[in-house]
Amino acid sequence: MADTAVPLLSVRGVTVRFGGIVALDGVSFDVEKGHVCGLIGPNGAGKTTLFNCMSRLYNYQAGDIQFEGKSITSTPTHEISQLGMGRTFQNLAMFRTLPVRDNIMIGAHSRSSAGFLASALRLPSVSAEEKRLRARADEIMEYLELTAVADRPAGDLPFGTQKRVEMGRALAADPKLLLLDEPAAGLNHEELGELGRLILDVQNRLGITVLLVEHHMSLVMSVSDHIVALNFGKKIAEGTPAHIQQHPDVIAAYLGTAEGEAAHG
Repeated sequence: MADTAVPLLSVRGVTVRFGGIVALDGVSFDVEKGHVCGLIGPNGAGKTTLFNCMSRLYNYQAGDIQFEGKSITSTPTHEISQLGMGRTFQNLAMFRTLPVRDNIMIGAHSRSSAGFLASALRLPSVSAEEKRLRARADEIMEYLELTAVADRPAGDLPFGTQKRVEMGRALAADPKLLLLDEPAAGLNHEELGELGRLILDVQNRLGITVLLVEHHMSLVMSVSDHIVALNFGKKIAEGTPAHIQQHPDVIAAYLGTAEGEAAHG
């Protein structure tokens, strides 16, 4: 089979139980290379649980997740970024006292070729690698318009800027697939518009596939090529934004029109 026929990410019948609670119930869908795929659903639908399965933070009791046609079920958490998956978190997971540049370099280190022993001994190869990672961090800061705050502690910056720092850290690992976990949470209207443009630029200019978990429906509808809707751990619909907006099960899940959810951010 040609590589073009293999989805970048394939979720196959994934089931997750926490005690007697079924968090995900046989969920299946594909994310095609080069697409922005939205993953939506009310609170408790299982979206973040699924992200945590993809990041190997959670185990699943049934099913499989494949990346570039290969199962990641037995892949350790620390090796996920090396496969080509980057992730941001709903609750900012940065090093608040470290400068912005160092936060972004930490993301690049996850794909670094320098081994632990070489780093500990400060071998010449490590010095060259550090220089490369620093240059990569500088490129990303310029791309995200963070150069002016490169040496400021990340925790001292406005919330919207901190969100861009976290995005920069994920991009620093040169991911093939970027997992965005509610990136619009806490952003104002202007920042929301900037985020939408950034997601499309990441897709179009950087060639990175995006899987987006988001409650803000206007953002999801404006940037997604394909949308998967979950409710109570089950997939209830998938298709184009236009199809999802009109789907009766999606409308029922949100107790009104899909656009109405945007008001809840």
